[in-house]
Amino acid sequence: MKTYTSFIEIEKDLRKLELERDIAKEELKIVKHNFEDFLKPVNWVTTILKAISKYGVLLMIKRIFK
Repeated sequence: MKTYTSFIEIEKDLRKLELERDIAKEELKIVKHNFEDFLKPVNWVTTILKAISKYGVLLMIKRIFK
């Protein structure tokens, strides 16, 4: 356990901890926002369409070279 010699040290550490807590809160907000974006149906549709188009292109190339 840290031993403090003045109130200034205590206030400094408390301010540091408060800032660290605020940073952690903001990071959680970013993670939440990214997760919400990931769950949106538009993103799923886009991903599925990309996969289908890649598969379709591969099938066309296969047919051309047969």
